[in-house]
Amino acid sequence: MAMTGPSGGAGRRRGRGGRRAPMAEINVTPLVDVMLVLLIIFMITAPLLASAVPIDLPESRAKPVETEEQEPIQLSINGDDTLYIGDEVVPEAELPARLDAIAGAQKEGDKPRQIMLRADKGLDYGRVMRVMGELNRAGLTRIALVTTGSDAPAPAEAAVTDGSETNP
Repeated sequence: MAMTGPSGGAGRRRGRGGRRAPMAEINVTPLVDVMLVLLIIFMITAPLLASAVPIDLPESRAKPVETEEQEPIQLSINGDDTLYIGDEVVPEAELPARLDAIAGAQKEGDKPRQIMLRADKGLDYGRVMRVMGELNRAGLTRIALVTTGSDAPAPAEAAVTDGSETNP
């Protein structure tokens, strides 16, 4: 014969007239469901907010740059040779004046603003270097070249070509 103690089922109901005791646990399942949905929404939208100008960036095995307390300036060169500062299109003729204005807005004694240069991998190297030269002329020397990360290991031996092959 089984005996029931103070935590047993039959002894519990005797003094309360058959009513259920209040539940002391919190059901966290709905909270977890809502949090997972919010997490998925933020994971999908966060990369879209990071860069509004679509650019086909080259791959690199470089480590990510440490972010600072000051928001860096995004300078982008699209595949069709369009210049952007942030999300705003900047004509080529206005670039030196805009860069001078950015450099002039810095306070005395502050370190210069960081420029995140994003350039399409199909662009001419000289085009990117002309923009970097304008940045240097304006006094904006803290330039970070933005690439996409590559998890592929480096080849053990690089192929050497004479440059006569062309990419399609």
